[in-house]
Amino acid sequence: MSTSKSYSRARFKAVLSLGVGLSALAASQVPAYAQEAGDEDSSRTLQTVTITATKREQTLQDVPVAVSVVDSSVIEQAEIVDLNDLQSIVPSLRIGQYQTSANTNFIIRGFGNGDNNAGIEPSVGVFIDGVYRSRSAAQISDLPNIQRVEVLRGPQSTLFGKNASAGVISIVTEKPQYEWGGSAEGTVGNYNMFRVAGDITGPITDKVAFSLGANYNTRDGYADDLNTGSDINDRNRWGVRGQLLVEPTEDLSFRIIGDFDKIDETCCVAANVVNGMTGPAIFALGGQLDPEAPFSYEVYNNLDSSNDVENSGLSVQADYAFGFADLTSITAYRSSKLKTNQDSDFTSADLLARNSNDTDIDTFTQEIRLTSNGDGAVDWMIGGFYFDESVDIENQILYGDDIRGYIDFLSQGLLTGLEPLVFGVQPGFFFQPGQGMTEAYGQDNTAFSLFGTVDYHMTDRLTATVGLNYTQDNKDAYGNVVSTDTFSAIDLDPLSPYISQIAAGALLQQAGVDPTNPAAVGAFAAAYPDAFALIQSTAAGATSQLQLLQFFPQFVNFPNAVESGSTNDEDTTYTLRLAYDATDNVNVYASYATGFKASSWNLSRDSRPTAVGYANLVSAGLNPPNLTTGTRFAGPEESEVFEIGMKGAWDTFAVNLAVFDQKIKGFQSNIFTGTGFALANAGEQSTQGLEVDATWNPTENLTLGSAGTFLDPVY
Repeated sequence: MSTSKSYSRARFKAVLSLGVGLSALAASQVPAYAQEAGDEDSSRTLQTVTITATKREQTLQDVPVAVSVVDSSVIEQAEIVDLNDLQSIVPSLRIGQYQTSANTNFIIRGFGNGDNNAGIEPSVGVFIDGVYRSRSAAQISDLPNIQRVEVLRGPQSTLFGKNASAGVISIVTEKPQYEWGGSAEGTVGNYNMFRVAGDITGPITDKVAFSLGANYNTRDGYADDLNTGSDINDRNRWGVRGQLLVEPTEDLSFRIIGDFDKIDETCCVAANVVNGMTGPAIFALGGQLDPEAPFSYEVYNNLDSSNDVENSGLSVQADYAFGFADLTSITAYRSSKLKTNQDSDFTSADLLARNSNDTDIDTFTQEIRLTSNGDGAVDWMIGGFYFDESVDIENQILYGDDIRGYIDFLSQGLLTGLEPLVFGVQPGFFFQPGQGMTEAYGQDNTAFSLFGTVDYHMTDRLTATVGLNYTQDNKDAYGNVVSTDTFSAIDLDPLSPYISQIAAGALLQQAGVDPTNPAAVGAFAAAYPDAFALIQSTAAGATSQLQLLQFFPQFVNFPNAVESGSTNDEDTTYTLRLAYDATDNVNVYASYATGFKASSWNLSRDSRPTAVGYANLVSAGLNPPNLTTGTRFAGPEESEVFEIGMKGAWDTFAVNLAVFDQKIKGFQSNIFTGTGFALANAGEQSTQGLEVDATWNPTENLTLGSAGTFLDPVY
């Protein structure tokens, strides 16, 4: 029979949401504590909170780590539905959503990446019941039946085996119980919002218990597309989750979890902030955009941006108590499937008919660790982590019906004149609807880590901690791209004299001068020297202007004779810490920790060879026309943090304080360039800061709390 604490939850909650999240106990939404229940005559105290993100059960006040904890009561009161909501009560956490539902970026202390390229793993690791979720698409669904959420700040590589160079979000769900219980809740709100969630748990036998939960969340979009008539940024997601807890003996237990969730939403709106140089071309085609009202939540698109995300997984956690130590094994398989299509010209003109992405990610992980449970002077934990993942991506970006008119406006008709005279094709041959790029990218990633920590209790009050992690990460990537944009495949430089001559003739004709009559041209030049000089300079630059319209040039697929498509990284990270119990109520600590994240491949159409790689491709005869340089991948990230902290807890008041200096060298930055993204290592990013949270229980029925973060970032 299980010795775990049982509970009964048989309530029904109906909440009316009025568009803003109001809570009568908003001040109590600070992560850390809950009021202890007891007799009216008993003294009021703040309940001890137990956490496991350090891979060992410890109280929040005793663990010498900067961590925020949000328990189930706070989640309920604050109406936290998914990880996006979590940032409202964890000041050091910021979450941003970009052009699709799955393009979500998690940032701790100002550090984070991995939002819109499946080749980039986040610097903030997300774990649910000990299982690593490698991409944001697998992290954004509505939270299941949550017991607590632990947010660890700073590098955590010695505790977590994969890419935790900036921090960790660890979500712990409720285990099945041996007493019948359950919960149900429903929420309605404006924009036709409707959300229901519920779960049930109970025994199957005296050694087997189960739980089953489900959720459904729908809402109309709060942004309007004035061209299509659709509402954008809606909610339409649901999920199911089942668990079995099997405890054949007092020393052995198995926890089996299966889940499936789906998102099918129209998202995400992008506001036009500036009416750029191409704005007149949009208006000339009858298109619309409104840069004067970027916060109106009104846009003009010619198609709805679709987001279809499916996540599923199965995990088995086995625990065995040897007596001197506890053995834990977590085996998991997860699958994420993402299908999106966006109107990436962000106007009602049909410039791009399609910009689709189909991504399949299959992940297998295995973690095993042995944790001491003795009462001696030394506590230890050793473990290993194995990771095997495949990523397969298929993209298409295709021109729409208005693309030719758009190009003719930008080139002032020059391209139409050049097509028969220079390129030998009929007018209108280039930039036809349906031309563009079809892309396939992928990556196989295997990694393993060995990690461990030793806590040496030097005295009853002083503890020294050493943690080590060795990680090896191997990636094999590929890119296979076919461009049907025939104009982008032409090398215009050898044709520049002809292009300039024809451009000059066209400009002279616009000025009323016959370009085939040398005398007329000479007379015009003598009479209007400034105008003639302008025509000459404009004609001389015609080639470079046309080259700006070569949007989808030929691609060098990889691996090839020059580029292996492989990265092999390894690193050893460590943690050093001293913790001192200054009094029975106050603990202080000082620590230094390092972190590591392996290389990330640029699995997108922006992937380009480096300057050195380009030279080698030229030598090998593998350089198609108009090939530009860039990066194929970004090298590893290495992080470090110095931290000093204090934790104090009294009967009705508690406060946590952390001062830190954190750096990431080789930060993997994916910067928007206007027409694409540039992935590169961005030197060193550093942040100094102060974090504080406090909780006060002035009366039996009132808890007040506050939390804040001050950051001073430098790049």
